[in-house]
Amino acid sequence: MSGLPSATRDWLTGPGLTRLWEGVRKRLESNGVQATGSLRLTAMNAQERNDLSLLLGKPLTGAAVTIRLDVLDARLRASAAGLGLRQTLEELGPPLTDRRAARADLTARREQVWSSLASALDASPLTDQEWLRQWYDLLRRAGVPRGVAPEAAIWTLQQAVQVLIALLGPERGGPLGRGELAAMVTGSAHGLDDGTWLARLVQRGVALAHGTEFPEDAAGRRALWRLVSVTPDEVSSTVLTYGLRPDGEGWRERALRERAEHHAEAHVTPRDLHGLRLQLPAGTLIHICENPRVVEAAADAACVQPLVCTSGSAATVVFTLLDALAATGCRFTYHGDFDWPGIALANRVIRRYDAVPWRMGTADYEHLAARSQAEDIPQLALDGQPVNADWDPDLAPAMIALGVALHEEATLELLVDDLSRQT
Repeated sequence: MSGLPSATRDWLTGPGLTRLWEGVRKRLESNGVQATGSLRLTAMNAQERNDLSLLLGKPLTGAAVTIRLDVLDARLRASAAGLGLRQTLEELGPPLTDRRAARADLTARREQVWSSLASALDASPLTDQEWLRQWYDLLRRAGVPRGVAPEAAIWTLQQAVQVLIALLGPERGGPLGRGELAAMVTGSAHGLDDGTWLARLVQRGVALAHGTEFPEDAAGRRALWRLVSVTPDEVSSTVLTYGLRPDGEGWRERALRERAEHHAEAHVTPRDLHGLRLQLPAGTLIHICENPRVVEAAADAACVQPLVCTSGSAATVVFTLLDALAATGCRFTYHGDFDWPGIALANRVIRRYDAVPWRMGTADYEHLAARSQAEDIPQLALDGQPVNADWDPDLAPAMIALGVALHEEATLELLVDDLSRQT
C-alpha cells in the first residue's frame, strides 16, 4: 500500500511538479541517494511557480529557482506527505538507483576479472613462460567484449587457461579434434568454434607462445590450431567444382580427373586441399559461378570448361581452392547474381583474382531483364543498398533504373553454352 495519502499523491504527481521530480531523481541517483546539494529549475511556467511556492512554503515570482535538497527533504517530512525526499520519490515512481554505488560495484567486479585471471596464471604450470605475461597484458588492454558480464568473463578466461595448459603445458597429450578439446573443457563441442571469444583468447595465447602473428583469416586460424596438434573441422565445409583435371598420380588428383571425365561434379573439403596437388596447365581458364544450379546444368550438358562455384557468399574453402589455382597460373572469369549481394561478391572475387567479368555487363543485365519481362516471368524486386560494380560503372545505375534482381538461373542457357565451347 502507498505511504502517501491519496489527495497528497494526486497533487504531488500534477504537471506543475513533474520537472522537479525528474531533476531531483537524477540528482539523487548521481550523488549516492543523499538529499544534499541543490537543483536549479529555469523557464518555469505559472503552474510550476504556483505549485513550487506551495511545496516550499515561500512565494516564487521569477522564472528560475534554486532548490536545496535538504530543505525540500525537511518540507516533505513536515507536510501531509510525512515522508523524506527519497521515500517520496519512490512512492511516486520506481525505486532509486544508486548509480555511484553501481559504478563502484561494476569497477570492483571488473577488477575481479583480472585478479582472478592473474591468480589462475600464477597457479598454472605455465607461470614461468614469458609469453604468458604478454598474453595477460594484451587481454587486459583489450578488455572484456561488450555485453559480457564480469562473472561470465571470469568463467571464460578460466576456460582459456585450462585450454592453454592442455595445449602447451608439460603434460600435453597427443592430437585432438577441436570439437573434442572444446567438449573436454567447456562441455560443448562448439565451445571453441571460430568467432567465439574463448577461441580468440586461446588463439592469442598460442600465437604468442609460438612467436607468430595472430591470423586474420580462417585458413590462418586453422594453421594456428595445427601448431598445437589440434585438428579443426576440415570435412563439413566444401567447395563445389566441375571439370578440374589436375596433374599428378595421387588418388585425389585421379579422383578429380575421373569425375571430370564422367562429367560429374565434385565436392572438395579443406582436408582434401591439404593433400591435393592442384597443378593445372598454366593459363587454364577457370569459370567461377555463384549458384550450384550452374554446376548442375554444366554437368547435365557434359560441358568441357572447368568451373568453381562460390555457393553464395563464398566460404573460406572456396578462396583456399581459388588461391591454390591462382598459384599455378590459372586465369579466372566470374559470373554471379544481378542483385546487390551478388555485385558485392563479384567485386570481391574480381579484385582478388583479377578475374574477367563473365556476362556481367550492363548490356547483359538489360537484355536479361527485357527478356524475362517479355516472357512474363515474375519480376524479383531489387532491394537493399546499391553497390557499384568495379568493372562497369553503368551497371549499378541501370539496375537502379529497372529495379529488377536477376539470379544466375536467368542466364543459365548462355552460361552453359559458354562452358560447352572448347578454348
